[in-house]
Amino acid sequence: MSTSFYNQEHAEFRELARTFVARAVEPHLRRWDADGLIGREVWKAAAARGLLGLRTPEEYGGAGVADYRFRCVLTEELSRVGAAAFASGLAINEDIVAGYLLNLGSDAQRRRWLPGMAEGEVVTSIAMSEPGAGSDLRAISTTATRTDAGWVVNGSKTFITNGGSSDVVLVAARTGEREGRPRLSLLLVPAGTPGFTRGRTLDKLGLHAQDTAELFFDDVEVPADNLVGEEGRGFHHLTHQLPLERLSIAWRGLSGADAALRWTLDYVRDRSAFGQRVIDFQHTRFRLAELVTEVDVTRAYLEKLVLDLNDGRLDATTAAKAKWWATELQQRVVSACLQMHGGYGYMTEYPIARAFADARVQTIVGGTTEIMKEIIGRALAADRS
Repeated sequence: MSTSFYNQEHAEFRELARTFVARAVEPHLRRWDADGLIGREVWKAAAARGLLGLRTPEEYGGAGVADYRFRCVLTEELSRVGAAAFASGLAINEDIVAGYLLNLGSDAQRRRWLPGMAEGEVVTSIAMSEPGAGSDLRAISTTATRTDAGWVVNGSKTFITNGGSSDVVLVAARTGEREGRPRLSLLLVPAGTPGFTRGRTLDKLGLHAQDTAELFFDDVEVPADNLVGEEGRGFHHLTHQLPLERLSIAWRGLSGADAALRWTLDYVRDRSAFGQRVIDFQHTRFRLAELVTEVDVTRAYLEKLVLDLNDGRLDATTAAKAKWWATELQQRVVSACLQMHGGYGYMTEYPIARAFADARVQTIVGGTTEIMKEIIGRALAADRS
């Protein structure tokens, strides 16, 4: 689809990103899957090409470019080769933890962590989900108790992206109650802090290269200076960061769907059955026409939201709409494209098979589709305009 969304600078950045992906990512995908871990060398390679710390100000070692379209380009190039696991881990660093530090962190916190993140030396994670608390953050039971020196953290987290290898974790913990409701705070817990241990790397349906892990906190002492934002304002802080997080997931959904269509178009143009190309069957053409149209329409919507984000106008409810729609679209597209590959679609040597497994978490991570609809529904119920 022809669009004016990108300009010449983005086109030049795409060439840089595509070269990086071809040399430093694509050749290693199989090994990363087998190892259950993305090699740290790729983070440094990305940094060497100026692909990390894009919106981090230059004083903290970044590029100081606020335009989110550059992140969109990199996501598309990673999706094009089926590198969903790295795209997911990268988003934690670039879109989520960096966002918390830039918007809420102290100057000392920024100077300690952001330069390393931009250099590919520091990988981060954010720990919200627990065995008994997924989308419902009010059910978080991990606690942080005040001491003279700072905080003592106790509890456990699960489903933590980058959890097995991160150098620092941003932890959401209960730090009190008000009117019977928990008050959350956000704390930085560096790797190696006594009492902070990692459990097993979780055996997942997809994203095998992504080290998703369990984390445990047993009387972990954290300095007072490691509090990010205001004490007890965790819900507020999380709410204000969610638009970017959910748009990031939505864009990965769109990019994944687009990549699946490209692979499938190549396949059905080359593959023959009953004496003709698969694409020459009317049913194939009609189904592809539906999918391509849905992807194009979704792209137009998400492009508008990216521009809204750049202008500071993207709200949490609109981001929820984007997240549920784009990730559910990804499920439909990837499933239909796998079907068009026939038996080969079930073989993991084909990218569509891996994409089918990798994509499944998209409607769950960052808040399930059902939670997204609840957020939108509550906004409708409250709107009396």
